[in-house]
Amino acid sequence: MRDMSNLNFSIKQLLEMSACTNCQVCADVCPAVTASQDGALSATYRMKGLNRILRSRTGLFRKLFRKKEPSADAWNQFSNTVFRCTLCGNCEEVCPVGIHLRELWLSLRHDLVDSSYYPPKIDMIRDNLDESHNVFAEDNEERGDWVEDMRNAPDHGYIKAKAEVVYFTGCVAAYFPLAQKIPMALAEILEFSGVDFTLMGEQEWCCGFPLLGAGLKDMLQKFIDHNLAAVRAKGAKKVVFACPSCYQMWREYYPQQFEIAHVTQFLLKRVREGKIPLKELPLIVTYHDPCDLGRGARVFDAPRELIQSIPGVKFVELSENREACKCCGGGGNLEMIDAGLSKEIARQKIEAVMDTGAQAVITSCQQCVRTMATFVKRNKVPIEVLDITQLVQRALDR
Repeated sequence: MRDMSNLNFSIKQLLEMSACTNCQVCADVCPAVTASQDGALSATYRMKGLNRILRSRTGLFRKLFRKKEPSADAWNQFSNTVFRCTLCGNCEEVCPVGIHLRELWLSLRHDLVDSSYYPPKIDMIRDNLDESHNVFAEDNEERGDWVEDMRNAPDHGYIKAKAEVVYFTGCVAAYFPLAQKIPMALAEILEFSGVDFTLMGEQEWCCGFPLLGAGLKDMLQKFIDHNLAAVRAKGAKKVVFACPSCYQMWREYYPQQFEIAHVTQFLLKRVREGKIPLKELPLIVTYHDPCDLGRGARVFDAPRELIQSIPGVKFVELSENREACKCCGGGGNLEMIDAGLSKEIARQKIEAVMDTGAQAVITSCQQCVRTMATFVKRNKVPIEVLDITQLVQRALDR
């Protein structure tokens, strides 16, 4: 454990913390608080604990008020609340004084890891990514093996030496069986519409988001440098993502050396250009805004326009949508830290979906598909969970 200080927080963050008015609006919209009925998971509670810790580290404050560092038990209790958060950003969305809370929680996780107070699963995330370059500790050489399950897949398995577009698949879609239908659907659509694209296969490493969420920011640069070099080696001009977290990482933490787009933006453009002809599909659907794509990247319209461009599809909104959309429970590494809480958040999400009367819930995130589809399957809920790429694939007028 290093000598604890406040160096993991920017001056701006230290100033923002003092702006909290304890209004508790953030607690009202927190999916973890709603699902657990535990106020200790709220941003308000977390902010109080953070301020107490930061002040206890300040020499003058300690001398004046005889404050001591929190005990190991207090540190562990506080850490337990910090890591049981989906990082959905809804607290930041509603904060009346505009505190950048999501970034603050990332800095706080980094600080807790540096201070050696964190859940044991963080070590597993660190080891998996350090050794295997993916969050599941799978063989990274098998990152593109999902292509083998496609009908009429080309001999090159969509891994070309050079291409105009790189499809950055992401760890969940590459390895998790429930989510592998997403890259299969997207590869078919891209090929059908004449896009010159390639996968990176084993040369694709995790985008780095699980590292940020685990408080392991110090490991991030190695992953950024590798992925940028791998895309450059393909001679690509554009990188396309079906995973919002990968897209957000490249938007916020990678230097802008390439044009980047989320698949909803990329496919909508090609539909408008007439390069993806769509047939009638009679289906009532609703749409779940992924946290990183919606509140994070402010991409709300493209997925809705893409859904509504399909003839026959009837679109109904969730009661809480766009900026106010509730998390599915799959974010912030929560599944690894508290699977029960993740499941309860997913249950509340599916209940809201059922209230719309839709036959299917569409999203634009492989983790959202994984979380919601797992709950639906295990509990035999009569609704279909689809990524937007699967919906477009179903509507392709071949």
